[in-house]
Amino acid sequence: MRCQLQMLFQRKFKISLLLLLLLAFLVHLVMDFALPTTHRPCTCDMKVSKAVGVPSGSPMPARLKKLSLRILQDFSGNNGSLEKSSQPQKAGLHLKAGEPGVQQEDEEGNAGWTKGSKLAALFEHPLYNIPVPEVTEKDKLFIINPMEKFSLHSSGSDEWVSSSKAETLLLTGKTAYDTYPTWLKFHIGINRYELYPRQDPLLPTLLQDLAMQRIVSSVQKSGGTQLKLIMTFPNYGQALFKPMKQTRDQETPIDFFYFSDFERHNAEIAAFHLDRILDFRRIPPVSGRLVNITKEIWDITTDKKLAKTFFISPAGNVCFYGECSYYCSTEHALCGKPDQLEGSMAALLPDKTLAKRHSWRSPWRRSYHKSKKAEWELNPNYCAQVRETPPYDRGHRLLDLIDMTILDFLMGNMDRHHYETFEKFGNDTFLLHLDNGRGKGVGETSILAHTHKSTYLRLQLLATQPYRLSDVLREALAADPLAPVLAEPHLRALDRRLGKVLVAVGHCLARAAHQEEVLVDDVGS
Repeated sequence: MRCQLQMLFQRKFKISLLLLLLLAFLVHLVMDFALPTTHRPCTCDMKVSKAVGVPSGSPMPARLKKLSLRILQDFSGNNGSLEKSSQPQKAGLHLKAGEPGVQQEDEEGNAGWTKGSKLAALFEHPLYNIPVPEVTEKDKLFIINPMEKFSLHSSGSDEWVSSSKAETLLLTGKTAYDTYPTWLKFHIGINRYELYPRQDPLLPTLLQDLAMQRIVSSVQKSGGTQLKLIMTFPNYGQALFKPMKQTRDQETPIDFFYFSDFERHNAEIAAFHLDRILDFRRIPPVSGRLVNITKEIWDITTDKKLAKTFFISPAGNVCFYGECSYYCSTEHALCGKPDQLEGSMAALLPDKTLAKRHSWRSPWRRSYHKSKKAEWELNPNYCAQVRETPPYDRGHRLLDLIDMTILDFLMGNMDRHHYETFEKFGNDTFLLHLDNGRGKGVGETSILAHTHKSTYLRLQLLATQPYRLSDVLREALAADPLAPVLAEPHLRALDRRLGKVLVAVGHCLARAAHQEEVLVDDVGS
C-alpha cells in the first residue's frame, strides 16, 4: 500500500511539473508577441554641437566643461591591443511596420532582385558614388619619387630590388609607378579622406598577394596580449598574421568577459569586408590564408624567442606558442594538422617612421574590470562633456567615432579601447579601424544620438531585401580562400543588430524637433 501511494505521488508530481513548464513557456510566448520593442534612450544631448554645423543646446555648467578625464588624452605611444569576440545574440529584433528608423519594403518591387550579384548592385547605388573632395598634394600621405623604380631580380625569380641596386629599363608608356609592387601602390594611394578608393583596381591583386605570395620571413610582433606574426614577402611587402585560435563556428561562452576572450582570425577577415560594405574603407585589406607552420614559420624565422616555443605534440602535430601577455604557453599552443594552420593576413600600414600615427584612447572604452563600470556608463552628462572636449568639439571626429561604434556593434566588438589617425592630416581625417579580432560579441548603441546622414541612409539600404547586409557580406566573403568565413548564425545576427541600430537612431529622430539635430548632412540633399 505504501509503495502504491509513493508511485501515485511521484506520478502526480511529474504531471504537475510538466504543466508548470508548459505554462511558463506559454507566458513567455505571449510576452514576446504582446510586448512592444524596448525603446533605448538617446544618451547624447539631441542637439549636435557647433562643430558639425548645428547650434548647440543650452550652456553647460562650468564644472562640466572642465573635463579632465584621462580617456580623452592623446596616447601616441604603444597601443597594446586586446581584441575580442563573443557569442552572437540569440534574441532577434522583429521589426514592425511603422517602427522609427525602419524602412518599409515593397515585396513586389524586390522580386526582381533575387538574381545576380547583390554586392555589385550595392556598389553601383548612388549612395556608393558620392564623390570625395578633390585630393591635393597636401592631402596625400606620400609623394611619389619619380626616380625610384622596382624590378624583379631576374626573369626566373620573385625577388624584387629597387633601382638603387639595379638599373631598370621602362617599357614605352610606362612610369616608375608602374614598377611598384601592389602593397607600395596601396600605401601611396592613402589620403586624408580614405584608405583606398571605392573602385580600387589594386584591391583584388593585393588580396591575392596576401593569400598567395611566398613568405620569406616570419617573426613575432612585439606587444599585444596574444600571439601575432609579421610575415614578409619577396617584394618587401609585409602582413600581420593572426593564427586560428578557435574554429570559425565556435561560440564564446556567454559568461566570458569581453577582455578574456581569444582573438578570431575570421573576425578580422569579416571586419574588412563589412567596413567596405558600409563604405567606410578604414580597415586595411585582409585575406584568409592556410600557412605551413614548418616551412613558412619554423624553418625561416630569425626570431630566437619564437623558435624556442616550437614542439611536436603527442598527436604528431607541429605546435608553437610564442611570447605574449596572455595565452602564450603550452596550454594555449597553436597546432597545425599536422602542420597546416589557417589565419588572417592583413596588409600592414606604412611604417610609423615614415607615416606617424596618433593613438587615441576611445571615450567609450570599457573599464576592463570585472566589477567596475566605465564613467560613460555612470555619468548621464558624459556625452555632452565629450562634445565640449577637443578633438571632439569641432570637425567630424565625433561623427566618425560613431561610425566606428556602429561597425563595432554590428560585429559585436566591445574591445575598442583605442583608435588611430595619421598625424600628417591632423584632426580633419578618418579614423583607422584597426584590431578587429574580437568581433562577434555584444555591442553598444547608447551613443547613437547623431550620425552622418550618408551612414544612416546606407544602413537603411542594407536593411532592404535587394541589398540585405547578410547577403552582401556572405557574397563578399565567398571569394576568400577560407570560405565560408562566417557561420550562418553570425550572418543572421548582423541583420538583427542592423535593425537595432536603425531603431535606436529612429527613436532619436522621433524625439528631435528637426532631422538635422540627429543626421548631419554630408550627402548634399
